[in-house]
Amino acid sequence: MEIKAARLAFIFFTAAVTAQLQQQEEDEDGGGWFSASDVRSQDEGRCNIDVLHGSSLSYQQFMERYAYGRPVILRGLTDNTKFRLLCSKSSLLREYGAHRVRLSTANTYSYRKVDVPFQEYVDEFLRPQSADALGSDTLYFFGDNNFTEWQSLFEHYESPPYVLPLTSGAYSFGIAGPGTGVPFHWHGPGYSEVIYGRKRWFLYPPDQEPHFHPNRTTLSWVTETYPNLLEDEAPLECTIRPGEVLYFPDRWWHATLNLDTSVFISTFLG
Repeated sequence: MEIKAARLAFIFFTAAVTAQLQQQEEDEDGGGWFSASDVRSQDEGRCNIDVLHGSSLSYQQFMERYAYGRPVILRGLTDNTKFRLLCSKSSLLREYGAHRVRLSTANTYSYRKVDVPFQEYVDEFLRPQSADALGSDTLYFFGDNNFTEWQSLFEHYESPPYVLPLTSGAYSFGIAGPGTGVPFHWHGPGYSEVIYGRKRWFLYPPDQEPHFHPNRTTLSWVTETYPNLLEDEAPLECTIRPGEVLYFPDRWWHATLNLDTSVFISTFLG
């Protein structure tokens, strides 16, 4: 009996170590979301947005300098190590692969929705985007979640602590392939955090509407429009990485471009 128990203990220990090593390997290579065939962009662009460590900015300073005035990127604001592990490819497929997710077109004024199983989205839709693709033909998973099904995941997310007065946060979770993104649009204030991958942001203040076509993708805007902008037409921009949180104020125009297969979550303050 003691030998049998020892063998069982060894089997369980080996399985635990294997799972831990697999999870560590996934975490190091982007949670298992990156593949050798990915066309990952190396053009992170410039960064002309303030980047601060969360410990160097008090809530009062945040309210005075950024809350209603301009974007800011904060590092070390929260510790989402556990949430990041839960967002690895194997973990999400194991937990939510059979659940249906709602995809939206990557178009500023389109409201087309398509429902597919999460496993199908990962297998069939999560791929690099070409520069000539139209927004109306690009299906993007972000925001339209069944909060009953995803609530167990969101419970492990530590949202940014700086909340605007008289607001509360609502989460939008997404996963998208390299070259994808949402074109310019605006809404209320909020935060965006990258869990895996890199996401390039472009922002304009409310009184400076950018030049863009609502059915062209951010990738086409970056390759065709952006290089021809005059200096006073250039956006605020920066690429955020895992562990960094971007705050954007109310009604600021913004567009995004995923440089890798990216997992991300936004906290909208309303």
